[in-house]
Amino acid sequence: MTRLQVERLTKFYGEKLVLDGIDLSVAAHEVVALIGASGSGKSTLLRCINRLVDFDAGRILLDGVPIDHESFGANGLYRRVGIVFQSFNLFPHLSVLQNITLAPRKVHGVPRREAEDAARALLAVFGMSECVAQYPEQLSGGQQQRVAIIRSLANNPDVLLLDEVTGALDPELIGEVLKIVRDLKDKGMTMVIVTHEMGFARDVSDRVCYLEGGRIIEDGAPAEVFTRPQHPRTQKFLERIIASGRL
Repeated sequence: MTRLQVERLTKFYGEKLVLDGIDLSVAAHEVVALIGASGSGKSTLLRCINRLVDFDAGRILLDGVPIDHESFGANGLYRRVGIVFQSFNLFPHLSVLQNITLAPRKVHGVPRREAEDAARALLAVFGMSECVAQYPEQLSGGQQQRVAIIRSLANNPDVLLLDEVTGALDPELIGEVLKIVRDLKDKGMTMVIVTHEMGFARDVSDRVCYLEGGRIIEDGAPAEVFTRPQHPRTQKFLERIIASGRL
């Protein structure tokens, strides 16, 4: 079953064409990694899928329904499609528990006790129970990113979008966040991942899409894209990645 469908998606920032007729399908329980140089349109694509930015043409469907359909309501899409950024975006004046339960309680109307019980259960799954009453400044970068992921999961999303979730982390903290993403894959979470961690993209994704100039230039299984890329631009990009020791 196709869970997420992007059709001819086009986005301009002023006169600059950022997404140039993107077509992308993501099946239920599939993990798709988006790779490419900075400015290729990867993060903008995620923000369009989550309706954080408007697009100029094309359409996006979730389980066959356009994401602007009235059936989603004012906030329904944000429950069903979660997004996590490289900057953790936690509220510094709220505890870990308060950060995680804010959207379920205030946006989706979940009772406090129910939201807190669910948050504590998620914190336990990810080894964060001891941090429930702490504030973001008391946590390491890896812990903050884990809380940001848990916050998105608290809404029980159908699709999780991850935008360079290791980009702001020190190298020694990257592994713990990548392990969480692997665990989510094992649990069947449908994910679209923007990453510059090529080894991670190769290991965790079912498909890899290489973007350049706002277009998907190549789309295939990781083993094919990383070892036998067909498009000359993909070949050149991966040659630079290999030369830099990142794959």
